[in-house]
This record gives sequence, structure tokens and C-alpha cells, in this order.
Amino acid sequence: MVEAVLVVIDVPDSSSLAKNFVCRPGDTAVEAGGNRIRYAPGDHRRWPGRTLIVRTEGGFNRRMAETGFDLGVVTAPSGVLVLGMASWIDYWPQLGNPLSERARTAASIGGGHVHDWMCEMAAVPAADDRPLMVRATTAASPFDGGPTIAVLEIDLGLPWAGTAGDEPIVLGDLPVDRCGMVLGDALALDSWTGDGHPSTDGLADVAYWGRYAETAQLHFGGDLIPRHGSQVRGWLDLPIDDAKKLGDALNAWKGDEQGRGVIVVVDEHTDFHRFNRESWTHPLHIGAVEVADCSVLGINWDSGDHAMQHRGERRFGQVYPVTLQPDPTGQTTMRWTIPPHQPGHNGTE
Repeated sequence: MVEAVLVVIDVPDSSSLAKNFVCRPGDTAVEAGGNRIRYAPGDHRRWPGRTLIVRTEGGFNRRMAETGFDLGVVTAPSGVLVLGMASWIDYWPQLGNPLSERARTAASIGGGHVHDWMCEMAAVPAADDRPLMVRATTAASPFDGGPTIAVLEIDLGLPWAGTAGDEPIVLGDLPVDRCGMVLGDALALDSWTGDGHPSTDGLADVAYWGRYAETAQLHFGGDLIPRHGSQVRGWLDLPIDDAKKLGDALNAWKGDEQGRGVIVVVDEHTDFHRFNRESWTHPLHIGAVEVADCSVLGINWDSGDHAMQHRGERRFGQVYPVTLQPDPTGQTTMRWTIPPHQPGHNGTE
């Protein structure tokens, strides 16, 4: 079982709050300031999947706001659902068996963690005849204070098949991929087109930014494109040849006598880019896409937040538990729990 922590904080009203971890049934007691308590089965009915955070500043405790998000739905007509690393979804066949075969094997024993070289995923059985709801509970990012995912939950649409009671089943752990995570049907993900694949529809996007972007716009044009709270300039959905010509022209353009210009990116339309593009205006960087006629979610992280919380990923022990557990109605939920950032951990402040 994954051990979570329920900590008693000494505050004027003697209230008890959970610090830095998600409360789950069966969590054991730990001490804080000499006090010990136990999180009893049934307490999760009062705190269903919540992450409560306490910061101590100047002798005062401050509870940070908790926010829940409905992220949408995924579908799994193959009966197997995968949470995997976006960087490597399309790389599994180069290591041997396709992603779907490995995922099916793990799901056949109730679910599990699959790891081969840099590729990792959690694979579980899921209902094949209905949309599966996906939710997230957030905590404050150490980078900019904005919301970042602390708990990801997926309704699997199947009755709980675990042991009696509410003991979670531990599948393993996963790092947060710097290029994002992908949640979707195992068989559909065999056709995933990652970064570096040719465009699937003959189109591409061009973006440019930098100190001389306004001047470049006078020469080349381009629209303002919102992206994660800021803006770049460029064009969407251009024929690939036109996009490449524009990219070459922008790269050759000089904005001053020192030869400085703008940063230019030409992104061909792959599944990887499409989920990133869909995430540009989502507060949690979520991108919903269709892959092989299945609803798939891409989950991104702000680069600054990733650098502070998840730097080094598995190599530096930055991995987080994936569990199965029952919901209040007796259905099975997959949960990925990412504890909030602790200052000073992994060399960060």
C-alpha cells in the first residue's frame, strides 16, 4: 500500500488539516509536533480525494485554496486504458512488442506498470462501452502560484474487484514527462504520431516570438495566437510547403545590425502537436484530441513548474504512485497522486 500522511498542525483552533498528501482510507498515523492521529476508514467520505495544503509563514498557518476540475472524457473501446509518457508513446514498437500488447498483458491481471528503457505507462482494464470521466484536484504551483495537478482521477466504469474494504491497489509509479502525459485507449495509441512524425493532414503551424517580433510582423504579417497566458505571432493550418517557406524566411530575417531576429517554430500536425495546441488555452494545459476514433487526453505541465517539481523524473526519484481504488458507489477509479512541492527538495527552493 502507498503510505499517505495525515498531519496534525498546531493552530489556534486546534483544527486538523492534511498536509502535502491526499487522504485515503487506511492511511496510517504519523506524528507532527508530538501529536499522533489515525485516518480511519470512512473519513474519506468527508474528504473525497481532496488535497489540503498548509503553509507555515511567520508562525501562522494558511490553508491554500483547493480547486477541482472536470477534464473531460476518454474512451477505451479495446477495454484497456493507458496513462503514458507523451515523449515515448510511439517508441514502444522499436523496443519490441507494440504498446497495446504490453498494455493488454498488464490489464489482464487487473492492471500494472510497464517500463522498458525510457518508456513507461500504467495500463488498466476499463469499460469499453461508455465515456470515462477524468477529473483533477489541484495545488498551487511553486513556479507561479497557478493551479497544477495534484491528483488525477479516472472513472474506469467497472465494479470494484479489490479486496474487501477500501484498500487501494498499487499499480506502480510514474514520472511527470516534461513533454506531457497521454491518457487513452491502448489500441488507439498504437497509431499515435509523436514529435518528429510527418503531418497527418498535410498542414502545419508557424509561430515566432522574441524582442523583434513586432517589427517582424510588419514585414511578414501573422496573427496573435494565445498560448498559456501569453501570446506568440504566426499562422495556423497552413499547407506544409507554405509553412516551411515562411519559417525559412523568418529565420533568415534580421531585426537589427547585430543580426538578431526572432525565434521561429514550424510544427507539423501530429497527434503530439494537436494535443499541445489544444492545451494552449486550458488552465491545466489539457488537450483533448481524437486518435483512431477514440477520445484521448493530453496533459501538459508548464515548463517552469516541471523544472521546479519534476526535474530529473525517474532518474532523480521524481515518481508518483498510481493506484486503483473504489469510489463511493462501488466503481473502480484509477488515481495518480502528485504531492505538492516541498521547498528545498531536489535542490529547489
